Amino acid sequence: MTSGRPPLPSSTGAARLHLADLAALASIGLRTRKLRTALSALGIAIGVAAIVAVLGLSKSSAAGLNAEIARLGTNLLTVTNGQSLTGGTVELPKAAPGMVGRLPGVTAVQYTGQITSADAYRSPYIPPVDTNALSIDAASLGVPAVVGTSIAEGTNLNAATAREPVAVVGAAAAQRLGFDRVWPGMRIQVSGRWFYVTGILNPAVLAPEIDSAILIGFPAAEKYLHFDGHPSEIYVRTTPDSEAVTTTVDTLLGAQANPESPSQVNVSQPSDALTAQADAAGAFSTLFLGLGAVALLVGAVGVANIMIISVLERRSEIGLRRALGATRGQVRAQFLAEAILLSLVGGAAGEVLGAASTAVYAHLKGWAIVIPPEAWAGGLAAALLIGAVAGLLPAIRAARLSPTEALWAV
Repeated sequence: MTSGRPPLPSSTGAARLHLADLAALASIGLRTRKLRTALSALGIAIGVAAIVAVLGLSKSSAAGLNAEIARLGTNLLTVTNGQSLTGGTVELPKAAPGMVGRLPGVTAVQYTGQITSADAYRSPYIPPVDTNALSIDAASLGVPAVVGTSIAEGTNLNAATAREPVAVVGAAAAQRLGFDRVWPGMRIQVSGRWFYVTGILNPAVLAPEIDSAILIGFPAAEKYLHFDGHPSEIYVRTTPDSEAVTTTVDTLLGAQANPESPSQVNVSQPSDALTAQADAAGAFSTLFLGLGAVALLVGAVGVANIMIISVLERRSEIGLRRALGATRGQVRAQFLAEAILLSLVGGAAGEVLGAASTAVYAHLKGWAIVIPPEAWAGGLAAALLIGAVAGLLPAIRAARLSPTEALWAV
């Protein structure tokens, strides 16, 4: 005979907790403790933002570097003075540029010659020791075009001005001299003689030595500065988009530039320096990824801490839910869902912050904005994993509380 009362809820008759209900239930615990939730999510956000920004900036800089290499080309080779066995400088012959130009596959040859006995100053009242690390170079007329730069202000040297006391300054040299534009009559003093400045160059990515140089014509250098006319650096362009030709020319340049001492000639490919720069940037990216991982670890500790405190504070809630029929698995799922949701909130905020940082920095640098899919997926996956790991122990502790023990806290 039955009493007519409904049966007490049991673990076997408990209603199934759907995913949407579980998410809504988990959000209640977070929304009722907004400040604590925000502070705990902040650690996750910082770690995820660091990961997204590092991967994004690494890819963006690589894209910018590849675009720069594609624009400037990998077919530029340089020939410079070498050293003798005694450590002295071995000068290139005056005829070296012409001889190099005879090699098959060479499309353009330009050259400079460093004048070691000259310094440049904006005013004769500047102390001689303040040289600003500027170099004075005699230059052939096509040097800017061959090295991949151009005139930013004014005009380049021409056949007429190359014979007169006229100079063109590199981008870094202009900054050190205090020039941001060219005006009529602008001049600098080189070895006690006034030289008129007619142009300022854009930065030369493949030939950074040009940036800090004062360029004057070879005839003017020989006439006014007693230059001996020997080139110190030769810039060689080979057939575009032909790596085989560039490699062949590279192997022949030393012997062609200085047949008497081919081993004492330095030959290099400037685009290799850009590739090395990318490798160095990759090493720093690994370091910052490590720092991001540390930030995520700190965030995980914060999530675990807040969930343990939440279990202690909500013992009465747990007891009431168990008394009304909630199973251990449902209580465990509730608190585990809270931890995961908290981490995902921090992860989403971190991805937005990291993407915004990448976009701003890449825009300032003039790079294409590239955020790889692994940055998005990795950030959310890391947040999900951290939430699951950090919330597992508190969720298990909450599920182990018996209704009677939990209700004692009321």
